[in-house]
Formats: sequence, structure tokens, C-alpha cells
Amino acid sequence: MMKKILILTSLCLCLAMTAIAQGKAPRGLHGQQLAKSIVMPPALKAGDKVAIISPASTPGDSNPEKAAATLRAWGFEPVIGQHALARYHTYAGTIDERCADLRWALDDPDIKAIVCTRGGYGSAMLLDPLTHEDFGHNPKWIVGYSDITALHSAMVCSGVMSLHANMGGALGSRGANDSINLMLRDVLMGKLPSYTVPAHPLNKTGTASGIVLGGNMAVFTNIGGSRDWDFLDRGNIRGKNIILFFEDVSESMPRVNSMLQALRLKGVLGHVKGIIVGRFTEYEPKDGYADMYEMLSETLNQYNIPVCYDFPASHDEDWNYPIIEGCDATLNVTPEGVTLTFTD
Repeated sequence: MMKKILILTSLCLCLAMTAIAQGKAPRGLHGQQLAKSIVMPPALKAGDKVAIISPASTPGDSNPEKAAATLRAWGFEPVIGQHALARYHTYAGTIDERCADLRWALDDPDIKAIVCTRGGYGSAMLLDPLTHEDFGHNPKWIVGYSDITALHSAMVCSGVMSLHANMGGALGSRGANDSINLMLRDVLMGKLPSYTVPAHPLNKTGTASGIVLGGNMAVFTNIGGSRDWDFLDRGNIRGKNIILFFEDVSESMPRVNSMLQALRLKGVLGHVKGIIVGRFTEYEPKDGYADMYEMLSETLNQYNIPVCYDFPASHDEDWNYPIIEGCDATLNVTPEGVTLTFTD
């Protein structure tokens, strides 16, 4: 019996080492990845190259070029991915095509940031062909929101901060001098933001510090439990102070409540030090609730942590401030308002 145990132990160790060599760390080892420091990509400067790619759905035909015009106005050199306008069903190309553009942008040392054209669907499909080495060996910003949350999770799990912010569509339509676009430019160029927003009646006051994680609620809930790419995995967040933020669009109140309860049962809500609820859009109030925030507050405000509602993180591009995934920040919720300050 002892001989069999030794053989099985040796086999498990061999499999684990093989997985690590392939960039596919097993769950227990991967849980240590986030325990290390998460690096901030270098600040951009004039003349730096910025890739424009479509890892999810196909954008409108003018999206990449209009986004490129804004990046040029900021002094950067935009480079549009080969498959940025490809079409395969609803996606911007096949998995191989979209993955090729992403890998190109990640691998090229001359490219200093990656701007996604749009969200939609499909970013999570690119994760299996990639490894933590792909995302982490050449740190650079990935910019986007919505479905791009899957890539933010992969970046943080690989030890690199990522940028939840308006992407190609808003860069092009809103232009180089738009106030929210300029917030994005400032973060890309190394300025850490501090935001102050009005109080919400349902806010729960308090102060919390920790690394900020989150994004689109449906996306990070759907990849929850994945072996390599879930930045809210218990092994990842163990021993870490976390400030969680989330938003969504076109999700019913029962569906959002179901996702919230999944986070509760997973232990995330009981672990985090503060919660930022972004704006929920394109839904109908239901079951006697005035809005989504009232429904969410029944669960969230039971925790002895600060919670704020209707923070500028959303699918509404007029209400979507850049949020640095994996960065230390302090959340201060008072009766007068909310401040979120990022620190290095």
C-alpha cells in the first residue's frame, strides 16, 4: 500500500511540474500567483505604439480608424490588428484569428498598450490557448470593459494590472478632448486617478483599502471557478484585501440577484473589504423594487463594510471612469459623497 501511495504521489508531482512548465499551473499553485505583487505596466510616452484589436465581437467598420485618430491626437502611434474587422458569426474572426491578434499585441515589445474595439461576446474563448507567460512576460495595459473583463481577470491572474475603461467605440465617437477619454489618457501616461462622486441614498459609510477587482458581473461570474483565470478564486484572494466593483447591462433583476448570491456562496462577499456597485442599465424594475440598487442593498448592506451605489463604472460611456484592476486603492464612503483613490 505504501509503495502505491509513493507512486501516486510521484505521478501527481510530475503532472504538476509538467503543467507549470506549460504555463498551466494547477489550482493550488495558481492560487499563489495573486499572492505576489501585481505589477503596473510602464507609463506610455509620446510616440509609443498602441495596438487596436477585437478579441470579442466585430465592431462597426469605422471603429478602429476613429479610435486610431484619437490615439494619434494624444501623440501615440496606433497599429490596427489584422483581424480587427473580421467576421465569424458574431465574433471578430475565429478563435485562432482573434487569439493571433491578441498574442501579437502581447508579444511585440514595441507595443506599449492594447485598446479593444468593443466587447460583446467571445473574449473568454481566447484564454485556453494562452498561458500566464503570454499575459505576464511583457507587461502592458489592456483597455476595455464589458466582455473584456475576461482579459482583465487573465491579466491580474498573470500578475499584471489591467484597465477597465472606455474602448474603441467611445475613443472614436467622443474624441480626443472628451473629459472621460482624457481620464484614460492620463492613466495610460502614468497618472493615478482619484475620483469623487455624489452620495447615493443607499450607500453604507466606511473606509476600505485593498486591491480593486471586478468589472462586468456576468462575465466574471461565468468564468468563476476556472482553474487559471478567475481573479476571485478563493486561492487568489486569500490573504488579500479586496475592493470589489461590478456593473452590467441588459440583465434582469432576478438574474443579477442570482449572480450576487453565487458570489455570496463562493465566499467573495464575506471576504472583501469594500464594494463598489456601478451603474446597471437596460433593465426593468421588478418584484416591487424601485430599482436594481434597492434589490442589491438587501444583501450587500448586511455586511460590515463600506458599499456605494451608482459609481461611474458602467456600459454608459458618459458614466464609465477608468478603473485600474489589481491596483491598490482606498474607498471612502461618507454621507457627503464617495472617494476612490488609487495608490502605487
